[in-house]
Amino acid sequence: MANHKSALKRIRANEKKRVLNRYQHKTARNAVRALREETDKGAAAKRLPEVIAMVDKLAKKNIIHDKKASNLKSSLTLYVNGL
Repeated sequence: MANHKSALKRIRANEKKRVLNRYQHKTARNAVRALREETDKGAAAKRLPEVIAMVDKLAKKNIIHDKKASNLKSSLTLYVNGL
């Protein structure tokens, strides 16, 4: 167990951040999955900027790696353009 007040505070803060990061990551994954299941080009093109914004936000906060974000955005854009 932690012996200092600051260590206890750090434990609480880390738990809050972990839960928030996990929520954001799961939400973005679900959005990517939903976009990949989209078959209508218009709906997919409308949803693409929202998903890209989510992925960029995850990369900015270091929840996912920058290159993973780039690969995701590239593959999703290719998918939508190919519809």
